[in-house]
Amino acid sequence: MTVLLLEDEYPAAERLQRLLLQAAPGAQVLAVLDSVAGALAWLAAHPAPDLILSDVQLADGLSFALFEQLVVRAPVIFTTAYDQYAIRAFRANSIDYLLKPVKLQELQAALTKLRQWPTLPDPAQRLERLLETLAAPQQTYKTRFLVRSGEQLLPLPTAQVAWFQSRHETTTLVTQEGQRFVVEYTLEQLEQLLNPQEFFRLNRQFIAQLPAVQRLHVYFNGKLKLDLHPAPSEEVLVSREKATVLKQWLER
Repeated sequence: MTVLLLEDEYPAAERLQRLLLQAAPGAQVLAVLDSVAGALAWLAAHPAPDLILSDVQLADGLSFALFEQLVVRAPVIFTTAYDQYAIRAFRANSIDYLLKPVKLQELQAALTKLRQWPTLPDPAQRLERLLETLAAPQQTYKTRFLVRSGEQLLPLPTAQVAWFQSRHETTTLVTQEGQRFVVEYTLEQLEQLLNPQEFFRLNRQFIAQLPAVQRLHVYFNGKLKLDLHPAPSEEVLVSREKATVLKQWLER
């Protein structure tokens, strides 16, 4: 299966590719594009892929503009943080509409629909599937962690978390007051459990909540060096690829 991925946020694109390879190990991502203009140019120059996996909001506007300007033969799975675009997605050859953060099981179910696509040509059936998706329970995020303090287990509100660090296969939660607790989650699991509006995956070692990011320093090769509060014992660097996305996240 060949896939064209349309996503303007680098971490989301990276995560979707990982999920796609888990859900469909034989899938080949032909290109990752961040704009309607880029997608138009690519589709004009290449045969249609087997699937388009597209965010609704791209760098230069809504991805629906692509389908309004070009006849796209490939089926589409839309991903978005919002549910108000469902009917427009239906009109754009959509087979599913996944709310972010996309989960592996949801992507697997969407790919199952893709395999059934030739047997579901009726637009009424497609609309019914989309409405079923919207009727499903909405994504909820973790509001507290149960942490160990000596012989006690304490419920710690997620709002009190400053950042998480993964080191030597151990994940540490650090509160805004500087308390440290070991939690039984990987950073990959935490990415799915935490609200992406409040938490950001800085690099392979750190996830930080918005108030913990105090300053950004320009580093070499386009990277950023961050000051977190409380300060960790090592430097926190953000890659050049993630730097723009981080700035956008901080300005929201």
